[in-house]
Amino acid sequence: MFRSFRNFNYRTWFLGGIISNVGGWMQATAQDWVVLTELTDNDATAMGVTMALQFGPPLLLVSLTGWVADRFDRRRVLLVTQSVLMMLALGVAALLLTGVMTLPLMFCFAAAFGVANAFDAPARQAFVSDMVSLEEMSNAVALNSASFNMARLVGPAVGGFLIVLIGTGWVFVANAVTFLAMIVALLLMRMHELRSRPKDRSTGGLAEGFRYVWGRPDLVVVFVMVFLIGAFGMNFPIFASTMALEFGKDADGYGLLSSVLAIGSLAGALLAARRDRARVRVLVLAAGGFGVASVVSASMPTYVTYAIVLVFVGFSTVSMLTTANGYVQTTTDPALRGRVLALYMAVIMGSTPIGAPIAGWIVDAFSARTAIVVGGIAGIVAFGIGAAWMLWSGRLHRSEGARFRLTLDETRPVSVVRAMDPEAFDEKVAATSPIRLPGTGKSGR
Repeated sequence: MFRSFRNFNYRTWFLGGIISNVGGWMQATAQDWVVLTELTDNDATAMGVTMALQFGPPLLLVSLTGWVADRFDRRRVLLVTQSVLMMLALGVAALLLTGVMTLPLMFCFAAAFGVANAFDAPARQAFVSDMVSLEEMSNAVALNSASFNMARLVGPAVGGFLIVLIGTGWVFVANAVTFLAMIVALLLMRMHELRSRPKDRSTGGLAEGFRYVWGRPDLVVVFVMVFLIGAFGMNFPIFASTMALEFGKDADGYGLLSSVLAIGSLAGALLAARRDRARVRVLVLAAGGFGVASVVSASMPTYVTYAIVLVFVGFSTVSMLTTANGYVQTTTDPALRGRVLALYMAVIMGSTPIGAPIAGWIVDAFSARTAIVVGGIAGIVAFGIGAAWMLWSGRLHRSEGARFRLTLDETRPVSVVRAMDPEAFDEKVAATSPIRLPGTGKSGR
């Protein structure tokens, strides 16, 4: 399960990441609570707009961020983005502590966080392949998810407690400090142990990555499924905060719901780390589980029962996302991995600007439970799309070893082979160059 920890760079990265992620979840909890209760009067639509501004830049800047992740040293890119994110957190803290923060200013900072994360996310995802081998990559991606969700288990609960104890401004200060852990981890990397990666000097940019994905129906299906659930089902800040208010809870109650969600998420990530590779069928089943669990959670009558069902929602969500991330990374040509991952992150993060305002509007116009049901239906639709593709693709067939067992042919990494320039092919040389015959010491024509 922890085979990637044999690598010093990955161990260092994992430790720095979990500390930084705890701070990130603390800040996310504080930001949501500030918008919902301090800057507005429980306005879920404003919260949806904040999320849209924060997650919109990855979609708008995808052509640039993927190119940066493929062309430049990812470690240096991450040093820059992590430093910028730390400074932005300190800026928000200063405005909150001095009492001059307004909703428009928070909108501006949300957009700035989004721009920094737009460059950070694809570089961070692709950097995993620079630290570990292809055989370890699926395990490393799953452990990254486990780190993220271990932080999610602690961060929101600690953030909610600190909001009540010392206020939201100091939570942003605490998050700024945790960025130092990731920056130090990047500085401690053993440079000679980082894996060299193929350089793609073509001018195709994002268009080349898009053509690659479009030529892979399996990736198209994965992207569509992730988009549906990301846009309509994964608006957890809106769902959890409004449900906490419905049950009469404060910020600490909201933070506890986020941590409960992380219990299932962590279990899903650790289970994914045990698998030797990411498989599409796991993604499809997890999407269906997410849809069912979400619909069930919307019908829960009490805070405790709602929290219990959230464990299953978190488990299915992370099982789906970890499998999708691992599948995209391990089956994509290394020269295009940064651009393909930028497209993938744009689908995940960019779906929020579409779905979050809609979810916020549904909460305000109808109820939080209605918005959760809509997200559950999106999960069920995603399951249907994935199941239909498995049947249509012809990869699903009966196992030779078991009469009633079905197996799915999985995709393996395929390198991009570029067409040769006709002018570079010299027919005269090809016709006269000797061909050495193995084992004879002679050559023929």
